[in-house]
Amino acid sequence: MTAAARRVGPRDVDADGRIVVAGVSYLNSRPILDALERAPFSDRFVVRRAVPAEAARMLAEQEARVALVPVAAAATIGGIELVRGVAIATRGPVRSVLLVSKRPFDEVDTVLLDASSRTSVVLARLVLGRRLRRAPRWVVRAHGDLARTLDDGAAALVIGDPALQVEGLFPHQIDLGEAWLDWTGLPFVFAAWGGRRGAIDASGGDALRRALALGLADRAAIAADHAARTGADVASTLAYLTDAIRFDLGDDERLGLQRFYDEAHAAGLLPRTQVRFQDDPAPAPRATLATLVQRAADGERLSGDEALRLGTEASLFDLGVAADAVRRRKHPLGVVTYIVDRNVNYTNVCTTSCRFCAFYRPVGHPEGYVLTREQLGIKLQEVVDAGGVQILLQGGLNPELPLTWYEDLFRWMKATYRLGLHALSPEEILHLAQLEGLPVTEVLVRLRAAGLDSVPGGGAEILVDRVRRRIAKAKCTSAEWLEVMRTAHHLGLRSSATMMYGTTDHLLDRVLHLLKIRDLQDETGGFTAFFCWDYQHEQGTRIEAGDGGTALYLRMQALARIVLDNVPHVGASWVTQGPDVGEVALRFGADDFGSVMFEENVVSSAGTTFGIDATHIERRIRAAGFRAARRNVAYDWLTEPA
Repeated sequence: MTAAARRVGPRDVDADGRIVVAGVSYLNSRPILDALERAPFSDRFVVRRAVPAEAARMLAEQEARVALVPVAAAATIGGIELVRGVAIATRGPVRSVLLVSKRPFDEVDTVLLDASSRTSVVLARLVLGRRLRRAPRWVVRAHGDLARTLDDGAAALVIGDPALQVEGLFPHQIDLGEAWLDWTGLPFVFAAWGGRRGAIDASGGDALRRALALGLADRAAIAADHAARTGADVASTLAYLTDAIRFDLGDDERLGLQRFYDEAHAAGLLPRTQVRFQDDPAPAPRATLATLVQRAADGERLSGDEALRLGTEASLFDLGVAADAVRRRKHPLGVVTYIVDRNVNYTNVCTTSCRFCAFYRPVGHPEGYVLTREQLGIKLQEVVDAGGVQILLQGGLNPELPLTWYEDLFRWMKATYRLGLHALSPEEILHLAQLEGLPVTEVLVRLRAAGLDSVPGGGAEILVDRVRRRIAKAKCTSAEWLEVMRTAHHLGLRSSATMMYGTTDHLLDRVLHLLKIRDLQDETGGFTAFFCWDYQHEQGTRIEAGDGGTALYLRMQALARIVLDNVPHVGASWVTQGPDVGEVALRFGADDFGSVMFEENVVSSAGTTFGIDATHIERRIRAAGFRAARRNVAYDWLTEPA
């Protein structure tokens, strides 16, 4: 990523000026990391250990200058240079990345995948994709002991230290390191030291290699310490560190890694990636902007680095043409949809005190409200009378409304008005879980039983915690927002995804937001559509408006359509931009015109008051050269396109 992009991120050095490096909290990383925490290396580096996905996030969001980055994450981020000579790799059985099953893999219908390592997930899909006669259902779960609850019809990917504990316990097992060697004859690289272009100089690379040399000499002590803490067998642990794991990143490993990137790109799982070492003598080849635009138009998966370049360098016209090409490929019939529903904000009482929000009122404020059943009934009946099919129900985080209040409300709404219920953002669901002391899963199960049909994508703002802390520090983290959506999707609930930009965020933050949505969609397939809009500022809110305007909106929508290659629909945000811009947005990647606006209380609190009915929506759609069709929340057509 560019130097300009790096300047907008957080510092990747600590208060003492030491370089922050993100490591992996697994046994196999200790020979690489342990020596870095001792003098003389600790005078230069400070190590933060985490699961692989978190280490990758720290690198992407510039909370670390260097990371022991999973190689799939390096491809997704893009523009990453690796340090020669240091890796977590294998040439044969790796022991700590296993597919296990109680039944033969040909009979497996579901494969549980561990979300903490995207590299292992991609490798598992490639290996099983070659072996199985039919495609299984891939289900990605948060990091945990997936093998413990494995049923007879499923297989599980088990990685890291838990995999060492289940070796030999299942009648059917595939060691992915061994499977890769059998397939390609090459080593497999799971992770390596990496950083953005120019982040690692020659002396830094030398220091990381010297630390590894000390760590390799300490493997017997590391194995003994690990065995003492976990109860593992010392000899088996030492054999793992000496025989199963290779710590070199040389020419053979480079060939194996490039083969992995090529196979994953061909399968549509990773962006096109060329392995680049920090000390390569020749500059890395770079696609021309015209080539990059064409690849975007062709629907090729792009890395974050490539998306950032498009967003920075491509003209508005070129972005629009590329996004329109993606839209045409996904929706070749020339139909643009819309929905007749109503956005009902059932309460404005909220405890998060978002600095950008003009709508909320704190607990006890005289202007705080909770809509009565009578007030709600009037609003819902108007939707029914207008031929509407759904209610979008969102509000503040009101501590006086328990989960039973929502359950009773949902049952009443369903029984009386029979409207679809697109309700409660991840923030509200997490609030209810915390209020009741319940797991998010239980809250969602109960809400679904009461009538919840789908989950709106509100509260996402920008899914980068540095930004979230500045604009709404009491809100959930990006990981928590994504985990609620992951849980909802696994329960069979579909959802939308959103982005509100234009506060303190920059283009890099918006690209990272899109990548997180895309990654989760790869896991679950649960997002139906994406909508974005710019922050609507009102005097009296505690944050000034940042980047905005019509041109930027069209650029962001087009870029979203290009990057979100796995999300079916993109909606035009005419509520904030106005119907004229909404019409133009249909040529910048959008295939949906959103909702008839009976009312809207959040952005209208900041002075944005656009509103049109179904007749005018259809007129706008046809004026842009499309046929119009009403839809439901699942994007099924409810009327014939006309």
